Amino acid sequence: MVGDRYEFHTRWRVAGTVEEVTDVLREAHTLPTWWPSVYLDVVTVAEGDAHGVGAAVALFTTGWLPYTLRWTLTITAVEPEVGFSFSGTGDLEGTGHWTFTQDGPEVAITLDWHVRAGKPLLARLGWLLKPAFAANHHWAMARGQESLALELRRRRAATPEQRAAVPAPPPPTFRRRG
Repeated sequence: MVGDRYEFHTRWRVAGTVEEVTDVLREAHTLPTWWPSVYLDVVTVAEGDAHGVGAAVALFTTGWLPYTLRWTLTITAVEPEVGFSFSGTGDLEGTGHWTFTQDGPEVAITLDWHVRAGKPLLARLGWLLKPAFAANHHWAMARGQESLALELRRRRAATPEQRAAVPAPPPPTFRRRG
């Protein structure tokens, strides 16, 4: 079914280093803290090897549309200081790759995500609502860039006062029950 397949190519730029970005994204269990508009819950399923390959997390996610997704993300390859690849199963099924490139004081971040809607509602209505579902993804990723920039500022803060001065990340659009 064509309506349930998506190819997303996201580009972010944030102030920081590749090492800082990698450290934040490597800590999947912290996603609900710094990207709460999308990540409602994260449960570690597998630790993975010394490089993180095989690490898996069960995710409960949302966007600006009033639905949630339950899916598992598994790290399939790691290129230290360059990026990592992953697969998704469950309500989202597919493969993706994050790439990080230092560009002066900023990091250029790219996500290529080839995904199929595994959630029956999304798969059945994709032919009709695909533009809305794609807009939901773009909204979520924009919140991610904003939230990552804030998290990097928070982690770089030298004092509790500086940390407290960093605004909170955007919250979820709708209150949800787990």
